[in-house]
Amino acid sequence: MSRQRPPTQPPPMEHSSVVAEILSDQTKRRRPEPTAIVIFGATGDLTKRKLAPALFNVMLDRALTEPTQIIGVSRGDLGVQQFAALLEPSVKEHSRQKVEIAAWDKFAGMLDFVGGEFADDATYEKLKARLEVAKSKGTKGNRVFYLSTPPAVFPLILEKLHKHGLIERQQQRAGVPGCRVIVEKPFGRDLASARALNEMIGQYLTESQIYRIDHYLGKETVQNILVLRFGNSIFEPIWNRNHVDFVEITAAEAIGIEGRGNFYEQTGVVRDIIQNHLLQVMSLVTMEVPASFSADDIRDEKSQVLRSVRNLTLSAVANDCVRGQYRGYREEPGVAADSQTPTYAAMKLVIDSWRWQGVPFYLRAGKGLAERLTEVSIHFKSVPLVLFKEEAASSMLQPAVLTLRIQPHEGISLRFVAKVPGENINVGNVHMTMSYADAFKRPISEAYERLLLDCMRGDATLFNRRDSVDRAWELIQPVLQVWEATPGVEIYEQGSAGPASADALLRRDGREWRLLTAPAK
Repeated sequence: MSRQRPPTQPPPMEHSSVVAEILSDQTKRRRPEPTAIVIFGATGDLTKRKLAPALFNVMLDRALTEPTQIIGVSRGDLGVQQFAALLEPSVKEHSRQKVEIAAWDKFAGMLDFVGGEFADDATYEKLKARLEVAKSKGTKGNRVFYLSTPPAVFPLILEKLHKHGLIERQQQRAGVPGCRVIVEKPFGRDLASARALNEMIGQYLTESQIYRIDHYLGKETVQNILVLRFGNSIFEPIWNRNHVDFVEITAAEAIGIEGRGNFYEQTGVVRDIIQNHLLQVMSLVTMEVPASFSADDIRDEKSQVLRSVRNLTLSAVANDCVRGQYRGYREEPGVAADSQTPTYAAMKLVIDSWRWQGVPFYLRAGKGLAERLTEVSIHFKSVPLVLFKEEAASSMLQPAVLTLRIQPHEGISLRFVAKVPGENINVGNVHMTMSYADAFKRPISEAYERLLLDCMRGDATLFNRRDSVDRAWELIQPVLQVWEATPGVEIYEQGSAGPASADALLRRDGREWRLLTAPAK
């Protein structure tokens, strides 16, 4: 364990003043260089629901450095005013801050649009001219290309960008104009396709220029995992196999696939959620103390965790992995009448490391469930029962559980036992809860806001590195191969906790899932 520095005592200040001072200092130090942001697929759903609202909010937060230019590239021949009019309703609907007329006019003044086919050289000639204008206005040649398109189009766009001199393969360095590319998931659909995609992108860009985005990693509550663990001396000493019984990571959605039948038939819940989101969250929960908070140091430790996860054998897939499908999925548009695509998956993983040897990690994700809920629960070991035999027999004495709630109602809660008031020594379970909204009295930024800013800054900490992507696919590959080769998906009712076999998976180990119920606001 690393040696702890003695705490320093700041002078007495109002809490709000301290927070404001810290935030002001962070904003000054971390404001990005003026940048031209180019969004391919600018008229698509992702741009309207996530990217445009995120950029609007970071503008309102004064986190951008002027001049910042936002250039949309898509089919069609929209003028700049038409492009702004297309985005405005979605920004008003999805922005976390109110859209005032003056603010919107300022944002619209940052917009530009290039219409054309992605395969047409003329599209890139027009884009090159717009980037030259942006450079002359002060962006200094800093460029971020966001590929908000299907992965099948990535090679074409990158080849054209390279052909027209809009990207160049170079190591990113401080003080040198940056050229970066953000790639949306799914990053491949299996190990072979992910490696092929990495090889293709590597022809045009260095690893320092590639930003593989996972919006889960941009969530404040996910980032807080590191601060909670390494910023509090009470947690790190017990964050290991000596004190932790098991860990469960849940990503539950109450909605179904919402008309995305064609997409989901090709993807399924394992590719959509577990291979990227949940494995990345698990690596943050279990990583060793990094040498620093630099991108390379943190991603080194996360990658080491994934390399330490025990490979799933055919026997492990059969015994420790569960698949389900909500009733009614096969009636969704674009879904085969006999579809075996899972909308729910649960699995048990083991990390073969000194810290976590013997601690099972249960991951589950699904749609059409009882609640929308994403959380990590660390279940601590039971106490010796010398003093509490009767309470243990009556299930009143339950082990402590630390829950990190990622969404909704972001926060942290600790369940522990306490004495019930009265003359006798009776115990009861109580919860101590911290809500982000109540604790800091400020709205939580959307994940895309942080991730877009980090890319402009050249900070890759919250983006996936090539080795981690490859390893995640290696771990999941046996599950995909077995499930796609053999039928056997279990049907579960919408609004339930999922298939009964998922409960049996934990019950076999003498454990049970936490209930899928969200706390009251």
